[in-house]
Amino acid sequence: MCLRAIYWARMDRIWFATTKEDAAGYHFDDQFIYNEINKPYSERKLATKQIMKEKALEAFRLWQKSENKQLY
Repeated sequence: MCLRAIYWARMDRIWFATTKEDAAGYHFDDQFIYNEINKPYSERKLATKQIMKEKALEAFRLWQKSENKQLY
């Protein structure tokens, strides 16, 4: 599961077996991803373009106004 999703889901613990270094030893290396995240969109290896930001922000606004949400 994506680490960001774990934190957003407010899980209370994470259990894991191997480290990112262990995974890299078997060619599951995430360092490339960590490096890409810090780059401006225009400099990433994979074409990246932000679209529909205002429409997406509306989902956050609706959640913020909701009386049915569970705060953690």
